[in-house]
Amino acid sequence: MTFLEKLECTRCDASYSPDQPHNLCQCGAPLFARYKLEQIKQKLKRDDISNRPPNLWRYREVLPITETKVMVSLGEGFTPLIPAQNLGEKLGLENLWIKDESLNPTGSFKARGMSTAISMAKRLGIKEICLPSAGNAAGAAAAYSARAGINTFVFMPKDTESCFVSECKNFGAQVELVDGVITDCAAKMAERMKGKNWFDLSTLKEPYRVEGKKTMGYELAEQFGWQLPDVVIYPTGGGTGIIGMWKAFDEMQKLGWVQGKKPKLVCVQSQGCAPVVKAFKEGKESAEEWKKPETIASGIKVPKAIGDFLILKALRESQGTAIAVSEEEILNSVKEISQREGILPCPEGGATLAGLKRLVEENKVTRADRIVLFNTGTGLKYTESLKRIFL
Repeated sequence: MTFLEKLECTRCDASYSPDQPHNLCQCGAPLFARYKLEQIKQKLKRDDISNRPPNLWRYREVLPITETKVMVSLGEGFTPLIPAQNLGEKLGLENLWIKDESLNPTGSFKARGMSTAISMAKRLGIKEICLPSAGNAAGAAAAYSARAGINTFVFMPKDTESCFVSECKNFGAQVELVDGVITDCAAKMAERMKGKNWFDLSTLKEPYRVEGKKTMGYELAEQFGWQLPDVVIYPTGGGTGIIGMWKAFDEMQKLGWVQGKKPKLVCVQSQGCAPVVKAFKEGKESAEEWKKPETIASGIKVPKAIGDFLILKALRESQGTAIAVSEEEILNSVKEISQREGILPCPEGGATLAGLKRLVEENKVTRADRIVLFNTGTGLKYTESLKRIFL
């Protein structure tokens, strides 16, 4: 039995049936999956979850698929929440944690979204999917599609680390390298899609990747004994992590699983590509496209996110903020996390520590705040880019 009720537009509130494949609303905005939360509240107690397998599907009632036999899973989710005591002592913080997404299948948080999206694609009879990607999303899509028997076509920037390209090819995906950044890849993909039956699995252009990502929020609550942290610091490109967790916090409150204030959300971007930060500081509801984006953190090298208005809304509703950090700060933070906590983060994960340092300097967090940094992927896939900081 599924509790999925409908798909709802995030801008105009139009409704769509989840029994058919959908991309964006007719108005051009992303769709959200909506659930029969009152029915779930009556049938499921949060403590029942603790006896389930340690993966994201332990929250299956608030996911689009509930039947185990339909799930396309590689054991994703329920990643460790690690106390960062060494970093905390240096920064004067008593309650600093790292949520380490590098332990997911294919080495990043992208596995979460691809598990739910590919599961629904399989259920809906989709045979071929496509997406533009800077690396981790493509690898995860290729892996889960291989397990589901779905053909995958990925479009990646030519300067993508070779590890990501090899990963996709090993899983059987067809890869096209494109001059430029991820928006150029999306344009090339749109050109190649003409006359084909490819389903577009781009970030927020289908409704179910964000559903997998939101389980990071459910896990934070459960791992903290159903208490929410005070501050969540997240590297932001397309924004499904922040958007998904904000959706999860709202769902959990309606289910009665958590009480009190929701966490302040902090978006971290590179100074070389900071469209959300600029829009936030200017008080705008959407972001302008960033010209000539440059950053080592390829996952946040997104000049224009289709869900930018949702990111900005979540930041403001949470009373959070948006911070742009330098490339030097990102690289130094990768090294510091590695050498103080034994976690080799991706550059995007390093950016969160750089953002936290800024918050500490500006007295925007307190010593007692429970703060979570998200390392969204393993640094092992970025050895070509990171090798210079460890020489």
